[in-house]
Amino acid sequence: MKVAIDILPLQTSHQYRGIGAYTRNLVDALQSIKLPNFSLQLIKQGKIPQDCNLVHYPYFDLFWLTLPLRKVLPTVVTIHDVIPLVFPDKFPKGIKGWLKFQIQRFSLKSVSAVITDSQNSKKDISQYLEIPREKIFVVPLAPNKEFKPVKSTKLVNSIKVKYSLPDEFILYVGDVNWNKNVEGLIKAMSNVKCQMSNVKLVLVGKAFEDKNLKETRLILQLIKELNLIDQTKILGWVPREDLVAICNLATVYCQPSFYEGFGLPVLEAMACGCPVVVANTSSLSEICGNAAVMVNPQEVNEMGKELVRVIVDGELRRKLIEKGIEQIKKFSWKKVAEQTVEVYQKVLRFG
Repeated sequence: MKVAIDILPLQTSHQYRGIGAYTRNLVDALQSIKLPNFSLQLIKQGKIPQDCNLVHYPYFDLFWLTLPLRKVLPTVVTIHDVIPLVFPDKFPKGIKGWLKFQIQRFSLKSVSAVITDSQNSKKDISQYLEIPREKIFVVPLAPNKEFKPVKSTKLVNSIKVKYSLPDEFILYVGDVNWNKNVEGLIKAMSNVKCQMSNVKLVLVGKAFEDKNLKETRLILQLIKELNLIDQTKILGWVPREDLVAICNLATVYCQPSFYEGFGLPVLEAMACGCPVVVANTSSLSEICGNAAVMVNPQEVNEMGKELVRVIVDGELRRKLIEKGIEQIKKFSWKKVAEQTVEVYQKVLRFG
């Protein structure tokens, strides 16, 4: 079996986001898998080699033409989520976006299989894109193997100095889209400040650097309005090796999202021995099990209260760290590769 996989996300701005991380880790894992007569051919939206049996597009955009209409081979596509369809008022697509969505949706009808990250996303994809559930396969993601407790105090301290990190901080890693509810986390930070003025909020993600984004401007304005400038540190994008150390240094990780297709930064934090507080929505409870404190993302006072509780309650922190380390054992890129190959085999076996 020879599979062509499109690595375009590694050449675009997606390389700094989740789609790029997924593509990079999937390719590495598939190339490491030991299976007889299995090989991978990397393409970049180019001509598919004639000797390939199947093509996999590890990305899908609802409002851009990322999936070819004409399928020369059995085709697998990864759709991480369809959040803009679940909350259309929060993600206006415009006339051009609507037209491209119609083309993308039509193109999906001729794919052989869809891979997605969670049962929650499978439900949404089936409902909003009208794809039969039997064509949708759930393959949960995993943190990169570099995310683990760092034993070198010298290394961790060097990262602390490099980014001027405080002794205690709440960490968020990700984008600034509406569904991420970063504004809710900042409002919760006001509650934390009232009780623990020494605790800071550290925001990591390339989107925080882009002041052309309306969402970023609103976040920066809210930080200013709530007088949280001294309590907030924005790092923007950081290299993965630095992020591992930052996760090790964090007092608690928070994922306050209104909605998620998966929530990989949560697992990355757990893998580093960082306790997590997450919203009780969508896929987050699915991936966390009982290894996280769950909060209502709409209730910012509750979120702030629970963040403080995790920071001050040593026994709770210990239990969350232990449960997180245990929970993370369920996820690995080896499993991702094996389950992805199983999808390929089903497609080729049954057409």
